[in-house]
Amino acid sequence: MSNTLPAEPIKLIVGLGNPGVKYEHTRHNAGQDWLAQLARTEGIALAPEKRFFGDYGQGLVAGHKVHLLIPHTFMNLSGQSVQALCNFYKIDTQHMLVAHDELDLPPGTARLKLGGGHGGHNGLRDIINKRSGDKNFHRLRLGIGHPGDAKLVTNYVLKKAPLEERISIDHSMEKAIKAMSDAISGQWQKAMNDLHTS
Repeated sequence: MSNTLPAEPIKLIVGLGNPGVKYEHTRHNAGQDWLAQLARTEGIALAPEKRFFGDYGQGLVAGHKVHLLIPHTFMNLSGQSVQALCNFYKIDTQHMLVAHDELDLPPGTARLKLGGGHGGHNGLRDIINKRSGDKNFHRLRLGIGHPGDAKLVTNYVLKKAPLEERISIDHSMEKAIKAMSDAISGQWQKAMNDLHTS
């Protein structure tokens, strides 16, 4: 999948995570934390919406109407929430951006990506499955680092990052928010260049 410009602006942004106090601000909830921060920055209120199994809001980002969604389902059922909203508003997969934690990037790194597989991420896996195998959506990969051993991954992602890592992650989230104006308006390559070289 090439990183060419999307034909139309992004209409839906999803932030992945697990629900409940137990999982708040854990590494696996980086996508959810980022989306909440984006909503605050843009003045978009998020509120529980039973139809979409999550917290939902809509507003303008860079002059474009955007739907924001944080699924209330557990990570491996994220597609249920995404599918419900996409069906209701008739949003195609290619007009969606999913923010998620990324083991393969160090803390403090954020990268945009267009298309690709799930890379073992259960949230992405379920979204792809619910979208009938369609992988052609945009991603914001928020680096959380890797514990060094596959057996340690589950415990690692479900814990909060230490303060130094959290500061780095927060900084990368702020840079990613600044890149959203170009990404949402369809200037995908510019958004990638700005985020990846800043």
